[in-house]
Amino acid sequence: MADHEEHKGESFTDKIVEKIHGHDGSSSSSSDDDDDKKMPSAPPEPSEVKAKIYRLFGREQPVHKVLGGGKPADVLLWRNKKISAGALGVATALWILFELLEYHLLTLVCHVLILGLAILFLWSNATTFIHKKPPHIPEVSLPEKPFLEFASVLSFEINRAIATLRDIASGRDLKKFLLVIAVFWVLSIVGNCCNFLTLFYIVFVSLHTVPVLYEKYEDKVDPFAEKATIEIKKQYAVFDEKVLSKIPRGPLKDKKKV
Repeated sequence: MADHEEHKGESFTDKIVEKIHGHDGSSSSSSDDDDDKKMPSAPPEPSEVKAKIYRLFGREQPVHKVLGGGKPADVLLWRNKKISAGALGVATALWILFELLEYHLLTLVCHVLILGLAILFLWSNATTFIHKKPPHIPEVSLPEKPFLEFASVLSFEINRAIATLRDIASGRDLKKFLLVIAVFWVLSIVGNCCNFLTLFYIVFVSLHTVPVLYEKYEDKVDPFAEKATIEIKKQYAVFDEKVLSKIPRGPLKDKKKV
């Protein structure tokens, strides 16, 4: 009888322990499920979210950054409309003077100096006659730093262009060589049709119109440029297969250093 009561007590105790453990397990499992629900899922790969967008000339930066940033880029992209319109207006006025009216640079400089000296002379005499003392004419001097910086940047760009042309002339990249020859040939045709001043004015106007229009409509221009690039690559592949690959080339032998 005692054994039966002891066995009954142990079974009752075991049931209580199992119930407690079962409750803990269910609560832990539910808490684990809640934690799993609360934990954010791993972010998808960038390639799965969105494919890389094609940009003209393979650029990865905004147009403002590509143009160098700072004030020059602001002028070209019309961030300050007064300065951009003023620069374009001055360039247009100079082109009209020199090209349409056939004015010459030396004549213009001499006329500006004559006009400036005449105004200062008359102003000085009139002020002396009225106030009995000579006027104060401010001294004008050009700072050296901007000219030195411009000369430094210009020399650096010229040296880099020379190094690039030398690398192209070495014959390592036939595609780049043919592209440069084609560009120079087009420039020679354009130079034969108009003089240097007109060409400079066309380039100046293009720099003040093309970048800002491209920045505004880049989402429409880039897909079209991508299709054009693919078509050009196809045509070049055909040209390479039918023409360039048939050009005989001598074997390239590496020179052994002694």
